[in-house]
Amino acid sequence: MTAIPTKKICLVTPGHLASNPRLVKEAQALAANGYAVHLVFTQYVDYLIDFDNHILNNNPSWTYDCLNRTLKNKQIKAYNFIVAAIQKFCKMLLLSGKKSNFIFAHAINRYFSWQFKKAVGAKADLYIGHNLAALPVAILAAKKRKVKCGFDVEDFHRNEVSDDPKNINVQLNTFIEDKYFPQTDYLTTSSFPIMQLYQKLFPTKKITTLLNTFQVVKEVSPPVAKVNEPLKLFWFSQSIGLNRGLQDVFSALEFLKDEQIELHLLGFLDNQTKKKLDELVIGLQIKNKTNIVLHQPVKADQLPIFAAQFDVGLALEPGFSINNNAALSNKIFTYLQAGLAVVASDTTAQKQFINENPNLGFCYEKGNAQQLASVLKRLIDQPELLLQTKQAAYHAARLNLNWETESIKFLNVVEETLSN
Repeated sequence: MTAIPTKKICLVTPGHLASNPRLVKEAQALAANGYAVHLVFTQYVDYLIDFDNHILNNNPSWTYDCLNRTLKNKQIKAYNFIVAAIQKFCKMLLLSGKKSNFIFAHAINRYFSWQFKKAVGAKADLYIGHNLAALPVAILAAKKRKVKCGFDVEDFHRNEVSDDPKNINVQLNTFIEDKYFPQTDYLTTSSFPIMQLYQKLFPTKKITTLLNTFQVVKEVSPPVAKVNEPLKLFWFSQSIGLNRGLQDVFSALEFLKDEQIELHLLGFLDNQTKKKLDELVIGLQIKNKTNIVLHQPVKADQLPIFAAQFDVGLALEPGFSINNNAALSNKIFTYLQAGLAVVASDTTAQKQFINENPNLGFCYEKGNAQQLASVLKRLIDQPELLLQTKQAAYHAARLNLNWETESIKFLNVVEETLSN
């Protein structure tokens, strides 16, 4: 009996593995189901390299090509300068009306040539792009190899940073989507609102929603009642920024200045942001400012375990763009794995999620700190409600709101694509 050849899947991202958990989850699901997995990625943030290596060490069956852009040698410095100049020139050409595959690809991804060469060299049966800069790489490599291509649309990219149609980023991302989305064999999105937005733009495309869930974390124990402890709030991001709704919770703390509350923030913090954050905290009218605690980033597989020590997971998105309003971030699903009650701003995606899962958390009107304070005060005054919500979150994450469930949909998409 002749053995069936192993299908090879090449996943491409313009940045770090550690900053792209959806790619990592897809790669793990593919490898666990008998596919050969090859990755093409680049590195540009020093502290994330160790996180990338941790992921690679835990997945030894993967092969990969990696370009470390942080090296200080003259060759890399010269290369970085040249590709940055090419990208700037291509953006100018594109925005002046000049269009070609070369211009598109290099305007969105300064390391396109390197990534394209490595992707073609992988000789894969299917190429999957993650993040918009990887889309031309995946499409053109698949065409070169005469195979299929998919793309994961984690955000509504054309309005990821702005809704202004004159914004350069909006124009560039729109050009890229309009050019390459019709050439994909499938699209996946991270929320139903994002899927609906793209379905209107590309009505003939098959688009599947894969929620930003995670694998069940067995090391986290079920939540238990706490006695005489402060309410512990938790928020995280790869980087701590002051445009992510944190002002809502800081203002809410002033309304709750007589309550026992701790606020824990996790993420990389640059010096400029830290200075602004320190000034913000100093200006707060609260009794105990030491109850605002900063934590360094932890590895992705350790995050739910770390988060399990807290009570409430904050999803404070301000809805500053169409994308920010439509996105359903991985924060919420990390909080569920950790067994935390979710408190979320009422962006379209988050409000829809809470309405569909009312036992898992609470919504407040974005920008309304007093309403957020009321939600938190209710959890302080009703410890039994807090415990019930935490337990419901914990069990939902183990029942169906997990990657074990979503990965089945993903693998079905891959299998169907390869078989057509």
